[in-house]
Amino acid sequence: MQRATAPDQMWNSHDFFTAKWHEQRDRHNKYDDSMSNLEPNIKESPGGLRDIQMIGWVTNRHFQTKNLHDLVDQDFLNETEYATLLEGQNHLWRVRFALHILTGRHDDRLLFDHQRTLAEKLGYIQEEGGPNQAVESFMQDYYRTVMGLSRLNEMLLQHFQEAILLGNQLGAPVSINKRFQSRSGFLEVTHDKVFEHRPTALLELFLIMQENSGLKGVRASTIRLVRNHRHLINDKFREDIRAQSLFMEILRQPRGITRELRRMNIYGILAAYIPAFKLIVGRMQYDLFHVYTVDEHTLMVLRNLRRLTVPEYSDEHPFCSQLIQLLPKTELIYLAALFHDIAKGRGGDHSVLGAEDALAFCRDHHLSEYDSNLVSWLVRHHLLMSMTAQRKDITDPEVVQEFAAIVGDSTRLTYLYLLTVADSRATNPQSWNSWKDSLLRDLYVATRRALLRGLENPLAQEELIKAKQTEAFHQLKEMLVPETEVEALWKTLPHEYFLTHSPNAIKRHTHAILMTPAEKLPLIAMRQTAKRGGTEVLYYGNDQDNLFAATTTLLDQLGLSILNARIMGTTTGMSLNSFLILEEDGSPVEKGHRSEEILYSLQEGLAKEGDSQLKVHRRMPRQHRHFSTHTRISFSKDPTHERTAMRLTTLDRPGLLSEIGQAFADCNIRLQHAKIATLGAEVEDIFFVTNKDNQPLESEKQIECLKQTVLDRLPED
Repeated sequence: MQRATAPDQMWNSHDFFTAKWHEQRDRHNKYDDSMSNLEPNIKESPGGLRDIQMIGWVTNRHFQTKNLHDLVDQDFLNETEYATLLEGQNHLWRVRFALHILTGRHDDRLLFDHQRTLAEKLGYIQEEGGPNQAVESFMQDYYRTVMGLSRLNEMLLQHFQEAILLGNQLGAPVSINKRFQSRSGFLEVTHDKVFEHRPTALLELFLIMQENSGLKGVRASTIRLVRNHRHLINDKFREDIRAQSLFMEILRQPRGITRELRRMNIYGILAAYIPAFKLIVGRMQYDLFHVYTVDEHTLMVLRNLRRLTVPEYSDEHPFCSQLIQLLPKTELIYLAALFHDIAKGRGGDHSVLGAEDALAFCRDHHLSEYDSNLVSWLVRHHLLMSMTAQRKDITDPEVVQEFAAIVGDSTRLTYLYLLTVADSRATNPQSWNSWKDSLLRDLYVATRRALLRGLENPLAQEELIKAKQTEAFHQLKEMLVPETEVEALWKTLPHEYFLTHSPNAIKRHTHAILMTPAEKLPLIAMRQTAKRGGTEVLYYGNDQDNLFAATTTLLDQLGLSILNARIMGTTTGMSLNSFLILEEDGSPVEKGHRSEEILYSLQEGLAKEGDSQLKVHRRMPRQHRHFSTHTRISFSKDPTHERTAMRLTTLDRPGLLSEIGQAFADCNIRLQHAKIATLGAEVEDIFFVTNKDNQPLESEKQIECLKQTVLDRLPED
């Protein structure tokens, strides 16, 4: 590790401080997808001990201070700010000392391995707030501490820049209005009584920053005044039409919305103006799915939406960037983003509670009843689209029709789709992939068609199947595939095959099967699917009892993630199966050596018919071991397709699908379709199954056998 010291001559140079100053500002301004609050570093994270150490270095070398309290004598801090700095430092030192005692070594990372134990050792008590209340309270205190230190750090950096880089020789003030002016590129108030005389200037400051893109930041003296006058934001302030207008104007600006709302959060203004927001500041959720604190996640959602409006980023999500231009009022989706998780941690359904908060806020800010209800509806249903896409079969017209009936119109659909994409990407950027992107896009397109057609005119399954077959047949005819052979093959396939596959996929599968001689079966092929965002693995050959188990085991051994599985039996005893896969890190499978390796392994492994000795030997990820997810299994009827749905919630682990497949084989169960959804360390998978005669599971004995067999194969850790 590099020593945190430097030669005296460097300490006294402006170049050294300039480099350090920009380094610190870059660290504190960094806000991208690489940031994660799951396992912070006590020393190196923004607002951590390194920042305090740097303060000591700079003031000791440049101002000959002997301790942090000398910052008060130098007029860099007042007594209240010094107390905050000292309290924050002491808290971080207590946590760091406890961590070193616990690990027995020098390690500043707050890993999941230690967070729960540290919470207990530091006196956080588990009450009735859920199994993770103590550790979440401990981590919330940590995040709030470093946020407070970050505020002081920004102010001190500004002070030091003025004293060291500018030699206290500030430029002449440039007037902006009666309350604000710029000096040396930084915003400041015109006099110290501005906020006392005009409290709404506490919001106006951020609007000024948006409207003046040349400003580098806020002067330290003004940051201090903002901090010292936050108490002026009370009920009377919030009811002031000037304050309400300023806040809405901030959301309507063409630039700087995310930056200034982040600044408002750092200065404590956002939590003061929206009291409910204060409860989510620094709040973490002890799981692997939500990698940011709730307030940071909220601002990430807002950032994701804002990027869709910026031409320079239009190539990131072209479809979404086009759609956001169609929104009548973008400030409505920003309000929905601000409120969608605002009720987290209160108990009860946070979507319902947040919708009530959003409705009241919009009405208080004089939005029309239509706009207010739209924002509230978006908050209430912000999870609906992702849950529908991940947990239901969106190729089923009835599923789309049910979803469309809830949405109601195309405007709501577009707002909800964009909010869902932004929310999903901001929850855990590493788990966002092209497959989830394609699921949401497909649901949006299908629902829009249903709404345009009219909810009173639902598309019948037979009509949809006929349309797909006609389109696929036309393409096959152009490829000179014999008509009689196509019809013969299609007669062996279940209706669900045509419902769940696109015309292009039907054409592709049909051509591949008919071009493969019987003696060359089973057919095993791979293809990149740009639209679905992954690699399709296709199998067509003799049905086997353990086929699903063997296939999933082989794919798992190769370190691949299975996103979707479609298992189709034919009337001739064949099996037509397709799996959508990605590499373990979420990247697509590369063509060439890697794809050839996968094909060879599948061909060799599946050739051993009846072999039940395949095992997955990959280790469970370290972080997953610290979460105890109770395995839950439930069954429901799926009368539309004459099958049974088995919903499984359990801890994600290597070989999970292989174990489930073995359980199906043990209980004489046929798998028809699977929806795979991984949420951090937890999976919520749905398996659509039948008995050997392709009928729903009616026997309680068979259902109990399947449930117990799965539980036996997935023991609790």
